[in-house]
Amino acid sequence: MSSERESDRIAAVIVAAGSSRRMQGINKTWAILGGKPLLAHSISAFEQSGLVDDIVLVLAQDALAEGARLCEQEGWEHIRALVPGGARRRDSVLAGLTALSPIPSYVFIHDGARPFVTAALIEQGLAAARRHGAAVAAVPVKDTIKRAGPDGLVLETLDRATLWAVQTPQVFAYNLILGAHRTIDPAWDATDDAALAERAGHPVALFMGAYENIKITTPADLLIAEATLRRLIEQRLNAWHSCP
Repeated sequence: MSSERESDRIAAVIVAAGSSRRMQGINKTWAILGGKPLLAHSISAFEQSGLVDDIVLVLAQDALAEGARLCEQEGWEHIRALVPGGARRRDSVLAGLTALSPIPSYVFIHDGARPFVTAALIEQGLAAARRHGAAVAAVPVKDTIKRAGPDGLVLETLDRATLWAVQTPQVFAYNLILGAHRTIDPAWDATDDAALAERAGHPVALFMGAYENIKITTPADLLIAEATLRRLIEQRLNAWHSCP
């Protein structure tokens, strides 16, 4: 293990406190994927990465007991706290950040509804955050994107070569992102943590995410996730069988 790894304390805040409004009555946090709750896949990736020392899990108030049971059942060793989320994602992330103890050098912020985060993404994100202070997973946009006015008429066609779809994990120097949360107008409902860092004047780097790293927001996304999981399992089995 490198001295750099030993000198840093790395944490992760996994946010799963949303209301699942678009899931047609399904609570996506506890939707079953591959025999486990969706949330378990995200947590396991950070638990098993070998890079993360502490994990704080942010859940809806009425899901805390179920979350505690899941942690006990899975035997995760790096969970340090389960905390209730707030009215907005921004509030939930801040609750997770302030629950971290001891204070880490770097912190991952990840959506619990992204079950396909990998060890490679975690490693790449941490490396980018160490270089730049703030880094987010993203993938190049495939579709042509148009900007429209309130009347639905096209104002312009954007240059696709410069557009990226942002994902999580997003990784930050801890003091940088905590400071951004605390100093940027609390009334501003940021759609992601990188936006807070940007508004606070901090450069944010992109690192290559993965198109499979989808966020589950609708029942259709859950069907896509099930198909993706089957494909990934088949790829691993094929790779295992091809080993000499």
